Amino acid sequence: MDKLTASSTAAHIQALARRFRVSHSEGPNDRLAHHISRLAGDTVELDEIERLLIGLVRAERTTRPEMILLQARYLRESRP
Repeated sequence: MDKLTASSTAAHIQALARRFRVSHSEGPNDRLAHHISRLAGDTVELDEIERLLIGLVRAERTTRPEMILLQARYLRESRP
């Protein structure tokens, strides 16, 4: 994972999701978290890549620490 460049992070996450046939499906806890955030005045909108990361963790195809590293790299890539 250390060899990933910032420009390849999104493609790497998508490839992992394809390889393991993982997608993200919203559950009741996700809806609850969304409403709590909204009521607190915090707008949190995850994009497709971030939702795939959540799906990979839930499917136990990556660990939470690996997800955090991938998300940080992805965010640096997409939000300069």
